[in-house]
Amino acid sequence: MSEPGVSAFEKLVALLNYPMFVVTTQANGTAAGCLVGFACQASIRPPRFLVGLSTQNHTYRVAAQATHLAVHVFDVEHIDVVEFFGSHTGDRTDKFARCRWHVGPAQLPILEDAAAWFVGKIVDRFSLGDHVGHLLQPLDGDPPTELEQWVSFGDVRTLEPGHEA
Repeated sequence: MSEPGVSAFEKLVALLNYPMFVVTTQANGTAAGCLVGFACQASIRPPRFLVGLSTQNHTYRVAAQATHLAVHVFDVEHIDVVEFFGSHTGDRTDKFARCRWHVGPAQLPILEDAAAWFVGKIVDRFSLGDHVGHLLQPLDGDPPTELEQWVSFGDVRTLEPGHEA
């Protein structure tokens, strides 16, 4: 049974429709990527972005040795890529063998079907509970060329995750 404050919080966040991101990284010759719902701009000056990776996730284990992350946003036209990265685990599936990508800044895998992306240097890591926050300093990227209909939580709400959070 949840405490009253926790219950109210859970009901509130269940109604929110957060943007969803696909985060990729690489370390020691291993590429990884996953669907991320806990991510947001964290500072204007200096520019910073916060990505929360579940400690249960294959991508988290690779990112623990990485120096950079790539953050991708997708329009709904390419929701299949988003669903694939959210419903399979890198523990059992080579996700990059099943999608279009190229090597980008910091040798990171950049997903071809993304509407926009940026690469950030990891400047700090800290516990967020069952996730670890990765604070990024944006270094390079490709902004959107037009206003898109971004994939959000409502679009993937029923997705069966590759890993528990």
